[in-house]
Amino acid sequence: MSVYFFYGEEDYDIELEIEKLKKGLDKNFFEMSYKTYDCPKFAELISILRSQPMMFGKMLIVINCLDYFSKQFDDNEIKQIENALNDVNENLDIVFLAQIDRNDSKKIDGRKKLFKILKNYNAKEFPLIPTYRTAEIEKKLSKMAKSKGIKLDTKAVNAIITQIGNNFRQIDKELDKLKLYAYPKDIITEDMVKNICISNEDLFAFSDYIMLNNKGKALLEFRKLLDIRYPLEILSILQTMLRKWIILKAKSKELSSFELSKLTGMHEYVITLSLKKLKDTPLTQLVRLKQNLTEAEFKIKSGQCLDIEMEVENAIFR
Repeated sequence: MSVYFFYGEEDYDIELEIEKLKKGLDKNFFEMSYKTYDCPKFAELISILRSQPMMFGKMLIVINCLDYFSKQFDDNEIKQIENALNDVNENLDIVFLAQIDRNDSKKIDGRKKLFKILKNYNAKEFPLIPTYRTAEIEKKLSKMAKSKGIKLDTKAVNAIITQIGNNFRQIDKELDKLKLYAYPKDIITEDMVKNICISNEDLFAFSDYIMLNNKGKALLEFRKLLDIRYPLEILSILQTMLRKWIILKAKSKELSSFELSKLTGMHEYVITLSLKKLKDTPLTQLVRLKQNLTEAEFKIKSGQCLDIEMEVENAIFR
């Protein structure tokens, strides 16, 4: 039996830890031995903690508990939770997961009684590595490449950091593509990164035409992106970048590049480049585009549209 407490913004690393725990489950009974719950109410939570695995061996339960830290359990409930945690079945592993949105600047309140209790059980924080701490990113990037059986030359590492930043989930996907592109060789070069990886520059070229209201060229750029990305993925990346651009436009006169880097997670060089390209773009236009994309994303994910590509195009060009 083990109880774990994973918290922080780096969803990629959290997912890797959970995948490690999944490997200990019987594959023949996986659907019965792996369960997830989203902030169950108190009575259900206690019932979950007292779960008894059946004949198929170990069981893994993941409890998304972030919302618990914005509410208050009374002293009696806290005591019951603590007792239940001390009496978890020996064949049951439980992960309390407080995954913070990587775009959210808020932190978990460490003064909460529940937080103090969970900190006693295999607690591990997974913070984002800021883009200005390039040495740490380089080290992690090289380790990720090694695990895939490939090597990155120095310029390739710099190109990935400049183009993608500290989004390790996206980096992981790009490394898989680079591995296939380089085969049968195992060395990844700067040119390969520029040819294969979608980058901030790709999206800037796309967005530049949108801002200039050149819909013809914007549509051509969108079609190019579709050759390497699913439309919902393009939308998601563009949403993230728009959020950062809005911050840059709103805060550039009062904050330094270093402060903006800490706030947005963008490399200082990319910030300088972004501000130059966004110089003549009104903040209201960026906000309106983000609202359009948010509406499109909701329609797509809720199944309200039949043509995903057309939905994204309408959001961008209307």
